[in-house]
Amino acid sequence: MPDLDTIAETIRADFVARNAARDAAIAGSRELIRHCAEAIRAVHRREWENAQQKLGVVNTAAAALQAGVADYPELYHSGYTQDALKEVVEAHATYAMVRGMELPTLELLQVQGNTFLNGLAEAATELRRFILDILRREEAATEAGAPDAIAEAERLLNWMDAIYDRLVTFDFPDAITGDLRRRTDTVRGVLERTRGDLTTTIQQHRLQMALRRAEGKS
Repeated sequence: MPDLDTIAETIRADFVARNAARDAAIAGSRELIRHCAEAIRAVHRREWENAQQKLGVVNTAAAALQAGVADYPELYHSGYTQDALKEVVEAHATYAMVRGMELPTLELLQVQGNTFLNGLAEAATELRRFILDILRREEAATEAGAPDAIAEAERLLNWMDAIYDRLVTFDFPDAITGDLRRRTDTVRGVLERTRGDLTTTIQQHRLQMALRRAEGKS
């Protein structure tokens, strides 16, 4: 039978390793969130090549984070790790929707279902900012540019609609979904405001077109 000292030292060695993995995971999570923010910023700036490069950095950092906690389930399921992986989903989903591509899968991103859904919810709210940027662009106020800009904004609004419609079907406790209900409520509010903004822009555009047609006939 091992003596008490041997048992204690075995436990201590395990704790030391877990603590080191925890410290590395916290630092890695912060770094990963920063990379994701940079990728999303590049998307909003329409710097597509830069965004792709940033997403590559995101993938590398996410893989390193997951590898570091692979032997410690409690660290993988911790808030800081899952928050960082949620940002990974948000960055990839935002890029895909804006660029008209297919959404990345859970398998591709190596995340859990609740993390994916929460990241998707946050990506939906990012679309509002992109839609508003589209409507603010100078060509949105011109006769030639407005239809294309409005069509693009409507396409992204449809994405927001589709995401919200799926999110509301996940009526499960927060312990399972990771506080998805709160984020779903946020998406609903953002969706309603964005729909109102886009509707107002479309109405203004139609009014401008009608006035121009009337002036042309006079």
